Amino acid sequence: MRPFTNIKFVMEAENGEDLLEKIPAAMPDVILCDLKMPKKDGIDAIKSITKLYPQIRVIVLTMYEDERFVGHLMDCGAAGYLLKSTGTRRNKRAVMDVMRTGFYLNPFVNKVLIKKNYSKQKFNPSLSSETVLSDREKEVLTLVCMEFTAAEIAAKMDISARTVEAIKDRLMERFGVKNSVGLVFYAMKNSLID
Repeated sequence: MRPFTNIKFVMEAENGEDLLEKIPAAMPDVILCDLKMPKKDGIDAIKSITKLYPQIRVIVLTMYEDERFVGHLMDCGAAGYLLKSTGTRRNKRAVMDVMRTGFYLNPFVNKVLIKKNYSKQKFNPSLSSETVLSDREKEVLTLVCMEFTAAEIAAKMDISARTVEAIKDRLMERFGVKNSVGLVFYAMKNSLID
């Protein structure tokens, strides 16, 4: 357990129902959640957690290496997806990344999300191929691409986190993407940041 010296374990659950019952007392920042659990499976548990406790980040820990699971669970609000065969150091890195940026991406998840975002991306045809961003939009987008959280971006730009989220939401709607990962891919694909 040495690699986890700077992470505090606050709870352990026997099943999905037990997990949801223990959350209010422990209020963890990050939950490693198995998919296959008795009473309430991981998919239902993740949906409940992200609805009831949106500030808690959930990393899926499973043996299912299936692209359909990844896409569905990320849509349900999962912040990362780890296989049970993953080593302890990678698990720690996932938790630390989620604490720092709000999500954890590995090559497997990246591949799935790229395919998913490009195949479902809305396309709004325009005769002007150039995307024009305001200075504030460009600064927020740049900081999102640098993996800063909304709170960190707000502090850097001296605006509220709510304003940052509003700008991100507006950009996601304009670009036809669903999340920060989609924003990053769109920005890189269209050379929107320096």
